[in-house]
Amino acid sequence: MVTEHLTRLFSRDLDKLIAELNSYQNESHLWLLDKDISNTAGNLSLHLVGNLNHFIGASIGNSGYVRQRDLEFSQKNIPREEIIKSIEATKLMIAEVLTAVTEEELNQEFRRNPFEDYMSTEFFLLHLLTHLSYHLGQINYHRRLLDV
Repeated sequence: MVTEHLTRLFSRDLDKLIAELNSYQNESHLWLLDKDISNTAGNLSLHLVGNLNHFIGASIGNSGYVRQRDLEFSQKNIPREEIIKSIEATKLMIAEVLTAVTEEELNQEFRRNPFEDYMSTEFFLLHLLTHLSYHLGQINYHRRLLDV
């Protein structure tokens, strides 16, 4: 089933996110901004955790997670290990939720909000995976530019 593949891909990319965070030689550089770089690696990591817990955990898995999106971009200097623990917990949540999703549920309509186009849950999960990959690339670039 596609959920098994999605679970593996989310896990793979979240492991890559952890590796990126651990690759920063100076932990404080997770929070650097410079020139045209408007988001830090730390804030992008918090954003990914919030995004996945909101859409997969709360919207699909009914986890009760309450997203505070503004904090994803305004909090600073969260210890690397704390972020990594939240990423690990997110990986476990995704595996738990996606294991329970049926083929029928994958084909059901999903809306992020009442004003957006309809899409299937499967399509939206693919969207979330590409969103993760996009920000993972930004974090990699941030590290290579600013962790010097």
